[in-house]
Parts: sequence; structure tokens; C-alpha cells
Amino acid sequence: QVQLVESGGGLVQPGGSLRLSCAASGTIFSTHIMNWFRQPPGRQREWVAVVHSDGHTNYADSVKGRFTISRDNAKKMVYLQMNSLKPEDTAVYYCNIINPEQSGYNYWGQGTQVTVSS
Repeated sequence: QVQLVESGGGLVQPGGSLRLSCAASGTIFSTHIMNWFRQPPGRQREWVAVVHSDGHTNYADSVKGRFTISRDNAKKMVYLQMNSLKPEDTAVYYCNIINPEQSGYNYWGQGTQVTVSS
């Protein structure tokens, strides 16, 4: 059974930083695609960043240059370093895993709240 557990959320002032972590279990992990999504209050869930099995990354325009996604395959962890945080980054952040070779292999964590406010 695949499980994803996010941690590291909290309250931070504008301009501050947070590092989110996502621990995976029940999965091979190293060959899978890892995503971070977020859901701001009153809005739909939106994609934030991706890291592929080869380490290639991509980001939503809204976070490019401020957020960094990374993974540690040995520990089955994925991270999201968030710098220069803005109030509009306030959201519940979710970790997501996809196996591109297996249709329907798409799992989510329970989310972690990030609030950017003075």
C-alpha cells in the first residue's frame, strides 16, 4: 500500500522560507515521478513542481525561481524548498506520486498547511 506523508508546513512571514518534506512508503519510488500540488483557500488544486526519476525538474510560473523540488531516492523522500514566500503561496500543499508505466498509479498525501502572513 502506497503512503505519502507530508510535513514541514506552518506559519511564516512574507519573505520567509519553509522546507516541506514528503516521505513515501510501499513503493519502489526511484522510478516514479514526484509532484507537489497546492490548494489555496477557496480555489482548485494546482500543480506546483515536478521531479522526474532522472532528476529533471519543472515548475509552475508562479513559483519559478523561488521554489526548489528535490528527491532522495535512498530515503524515499521528496522535498520542496520554498523561499521568498508570498501571501498568495498560502495553501494546503500535497505530495503526489505517479508511475508513468502503470495506468492508475497515482497517489496523494494528506497535505500540509502553509500560511504566509504577517
